[in-house]
Amino acid sequence: MKTKSTVLITIGVLAAILLWSSVYILDETKQAIVTQFGKPVGEPRTEPGVNFKIPFLHKVQFFDKRYLEWDGDRNQVPTKDKKFIFVDSYARWEITNPLQFFIRLRDERSAQSRLDDILDGETRNAVASHDLLDLVRSSNRNPEITEDFMEEIEVLEDISVGKAEIEKIVLEKANERTVDLGVRILDFRFKRMNYVDEVRDRVYDRMISERVRIADQFKSEGQGEARKIEGNKERDLAQIQSEAFKLAEEIKGRADAEATNIYASAYNRNRQSIDLYKFVRSMESFEKAMDENTSLVLSTDSEFFRYLRRLN
Repeated sequence: MKTKSTVLITIGVLAAILLWSSVYILDETKQAIVTQFGKPVGEPRTEPGVNFKIPFLHKVQFFDKRYLEWDGDRNQVPTKDKKFIFVDSYARWEITNPLQFFIRLRDERSAQSRLDDILDGETRNAVASHDLLDLVRSSNRNPEITEDFMEEIEVLEDISVGKAEIEKIVLEKANERTVDLGVRILDFRFKRMNYVDEVRDRVYDRMISERVRIADQFKSEGQGEARKIEGNKERDLAQIQSEAFKLAEEIKGRADAEATNIYASAYNRNRQSIDLYKFVRSMESFEKAMDENTSLVLSTDSEFFRYLRRLN
């Protein structure tokens, strides 16, 4: 009985192992092919679910069904107009035929290496066949001019192809070379472009000198405007002073005329008024003509002498 039970258990375990070895599960993110001694057997399995194989004889090769990433190396490439730039690019691809993919490439590592050759090569060809302007711009447009002086520097040359169109060219050329690999490149983009260090320094120096020229132009215009404002200020100040002096003289003239009329009226009233008028006028003249440091030489018939003599 014990031997029989042991045999039954052994048979059950072997049956379970055999059943487990004959079943494999394919989820929705994977696709697979079955190989026998390294050679594909049957059609690719692309639908998720439970699948069967011959245990110990068949081996399952799984491949990703999702979009995969390719990130290119940063390469130095000359453009058609002989400008050396660094180009960094990326792409997205997928395995469309797992059987063909396995036959030609075996695994994703080999596929990435093959895509390096294809995409880097097509990128170099595209860059070398087009001018720099076509590689950095996608369309022709008119720049927004905010100042008159910018019309001289903000002039964009027209492009004939454009960055987006060049990316399409690289994508089409690359897909022509991947048809028999069981993969399809879904998208290709230039991630970054930049001048090599030597050329970039020259470009920066040119940009700096251009901006310095603009700054000098602003400064010159500002100085001209400042001189204009200063001139207007001096002119307005002279005009105000002239009008004020004119008004003051007119007021002074009217006051003198009024004072003269008052003096004349007072002078013509009687003898005492006349003497008072003469005295006041003489004192005013005396005050204006003399100070503490003044020495006078007077004749006996002068008005000053007569009044001074009376004061004594």
